[in-house]
Amino acid sequence: MAVSRSKTLAFAAIAIAALLHSSVAQTTHTVGGNTGWTIPQGGDSVYSNWASGNSFSVGDILVFNFAAGAHDVTQVNKADYDSCSASNPMMTSTNTPARITLNTSGEHYFICGVPGHCSAGQKVTVNVLASTTGSSSPSPAPMVMPPSPSPAPRRALTPASAPSPAPTTVSAPTPSTSPVAGDVPLSAPSPSARTPAPMASSSPAPRRALTPASAPSPASTASAPTPSTSPVSGDSPSSAPGPSARPPMTYTVADSFGWNIPRNASLFQSWAAGKDFMVGDVLGKY
Repeated sequence: MAVSRSKTLAFAAIAIAALLHSSVAQTTHTVGGNTGWTIPQGGDSVYSNWASGNSFSVGDILVFNFAAGAHDVTQVNKADYDSCSASNPMMTSTNTPARITLNTSGEHYFICGVPGHCSAGQKVTVNVLASTTGSSSPSPAPMVMPPSPSPAPRRALTPASAPSPAPTTVSAPTPSTSPVAGDVPLSAPSPSARTPAPMASSSPAPRRALTPASAPSPASTASAPTPSTSPVSGDSPSSAPGPSARPPMTYTVADSFGWNIPRNASLFQSWAAGKDFMVGDVLGKY
């Protein structure tokens, strides 16, 4: 909805810019001002001074006011302009007032084709600039740009719905290893699986429960704690593999970044790939 509204505003801005451009670009210039198009008393400097005091752009209109039948407007190239020759005209107008639209940039040369009039100073050079079109075009650009960054935060929210490490710790309670009847030490770890603090005190018991994922593990966990070896009829050799297992560890998800919206979708997966999780470990977050 916001994007479509922004597009509508952008199109409206472009239309307004086009109207402003057309109104500014199509400026009408009366050649010679009040003098009009005639043989000037001060020579060709009259028209050169008039042209230097005006700014001409593509789309502007020149108006030549002259007496019908006494003069004309002839457009020539620079060589014919310098020599006052009307033998190879690019355009000639005998209607008064003559209105000529400047459709291209660059220098345009006009003379009066009546013999003797050009050499008497009835000639003008107009330098047309093409800079006005570029001044109005950048205005719509900043209005179109703002909609593009808005979808970015919406995409960044989607990775937050995949906190896969959190459910894994819930599905690994140590009380599942209590098939040994009457074994009191095995029933103690059940509350410690819910709260991370007590697990540090009963570190020997979780070490046997974390390393094996298969069913035969309960037998070895029953004989693991040294204080409880007396009910198992002195089965001390089964406690030998104990030192190879590590104690439970507490991991802070994404380390210092914490449980926040990631800068990229692979941030949490990359963090988890570098860890060796075991049953009984604890995941923490900011």
